[in-house]
Amino acid sequence: MFSGSFVAIVTPMRPDGSIDYDAWSRLIDLHLASGTRGIIVAGTTGESPSVDDGEVAELVAHAKRQIAGRMVLMAGAGQNSTAATVARASAMSALGVDALLVVTPAYNKPTQEGLYLHYAAVAAASSVPVMLYNVPGRTAVDLSPDTVARLASVPRIAAIKEAVADLARVRELLAKAPGIDVLSGDDATAREAVLAGAKGVVSVTANVAPRPMAEMIAAALAGDATRAAAIDATLTALHKDLFVESNPIPVKWALAQMGLIGEGIRLPLTPLSSACHAKVRAALAQAGIAAGADG
Repeated sequence: MFSGSFVAIVTPMRPDGSIDYDAWSRLIDLHLASGTRGIIVAGTTGESPSVDDGEVAELVAHAKRQIAGRMVLMAGAGQNSTAATVARASAMSALGVDALLVVTPAYNKPTQEGLYLHYAAVAAASSVPVMLYNVPGRTAVDLSPDTVARLASVPRIAAIKEAVADLARVRELLAKAPGIDVLSGDDATAREAVLAGAKGVVSVTANVAPRPMAEMIAAALAGDATRAAAIDATLTALHKDLFVESNPIPVKWALAQMGLIGEGIRLPLTPLSSACHAKVRAALAQAGIAAGADG
């Protein structure tokens, strides 16, 4: 299940912040046509802190009907407290998703033992496979490879999205937790991670360049380093400049310029600063992606 290019998909919104389900359908069609292996609903890029449980359930229901088994459907279930995460994991898995993405608890700064117990409780509450998600740059806690190795023996824990941009970390995970599928959570180093043995990527770039990301990861999985590098070279600026402001601010602006979604985003996030427009537009152009003009 956990192999290929997965997209941490945005949540399209109207100017008033309400969810735009017509745009949601367009995005899903784009990924179905582009070779994306799966979508993650209500991850960080989907504005998970600002989308409530009822909205996630509706997004999942729409996606499930439209996908009809043609892509992997995952939902973000991570919360700050274990009790809230357990409740959400139980509810989300009951909706019929294929798997859950569970980020480490932010702000609390638990110990490694606390993280182990947290994930063990979440996995026990879930009826579907669980993908761990380690992104210390956002959560201020790092899920160590040794803890991942312990978690590998917990039923339903099947994969990890590792967003530490360090190939040494990927290799350590592969060596210490061979029963866990490792996916990169960092677009800029995903190609190298897959060539080192990771199974794929959970990508922000794939929102705007789904086919190139799918083809690049497929080439890397096949061991074709030359082709993977050639494709990745066209995406280098996107990997960097889609983070020129906090994700998902730049990627939502880019998708709006591509005519796929409107410019809605929920506070405390704000629209992309005008000073950054040219940089993101240039990154799109480098990838061969047409975007409308400002104004």
